[in-house]
Amino acid sequence: MSLNRRPLIRRLLIVDLPMLAILAFTLGPYLWMFLTSVTQESRLFTEGPSIWNATLENYSRLFRTVGFAANLLDSFIVAAGTVAVGLSLSVTAAYAFSRFNFPGKRFLMLQFLLINMFPLVLLILPLFVFMRVLGLLDTHLALIIANSTIAIPFSVWMMVSYMNGIPRSLDEAAMTDGCTRMQALRVVILPLCLPGIIATGIYIFITAWNEYLYALTLGGRNVRPITVAVQTLIGEYEVQWGLLTAGGIVGAMPATILFLLVQKRLISGLTQGAVKG
Repeated sequence: MSLNRRPLIRRLLIVDLPMLAILAFTLGPYLWMFLTSVTQESRLFTEGPSIWNATLENYSRLFRTVGFAANLLDSFIVAAGTVAVGLSLSVTAAYAFSRFNFPGKRFLMLQFLLINMFPLVLLILPLFVFMRVLGLLDTHLALIIANSTIAIPFSVWMMVSYMNGIPRSLDEAAMTDGCTRMQALRVVILPLCLPGIIATGIYIFITAWNEYLYALTLGGRNVRPITVAVQTLIGEYEVQWGLLTAGGIVGAMPATILFLLVQKRLISGLTQGAVKG
């Protein structure tokens, strides 16, 4: 065996084959789900999932009989509302933590970190009672507030690490030219933080889009996001696998497309925030 082939074989055994195995293990369930969604229900248990004679019957039934379009709209309203609330609060809070020194600053930052250590199930009961007292059960606002409690703590940490890398002299120069503190934030800091804001917004959107426990507990008949709608396709004695997998594919598409559209900005925002912090 020539010496030139040894590095090639070593790379094949150590890098390429393990990566292919990991890729197949990761993407295999999604491929199987897609094949199941395009297979007729009558052939699913006799011939198994197959790309041959593929049909969109399950997708048609999903929107025609199950009303999945309304569930998608509910999920989009909740996710977009959570992004708006989460970004407006986390960006301003991160600016305050990054630019000002005040008593209890480190303690408050630690509290933001500790909140993420508690499982969501511990917060369900107090949030349910709180929303019932306010009369917000089964509304989009209830889910937006609940999802914001998950998203904001980590978002503040992400934005603080990014804003710490922006020199304070830019704020001071803007205020010397006549800007107020809020004008300096809006005109100078926010454009420089755009990659970090996009990365944080995508994180909040995906978190709110995929959330299930709050949607199940605080939602109901009027507001039913896709995570709950898909679960209703699992009956006590029967599972509609065609509809279930079609719902999973449709539910994953918006977040996937959004990630692909802003992939470069998302990665740059995450890496710059990590390096500058």
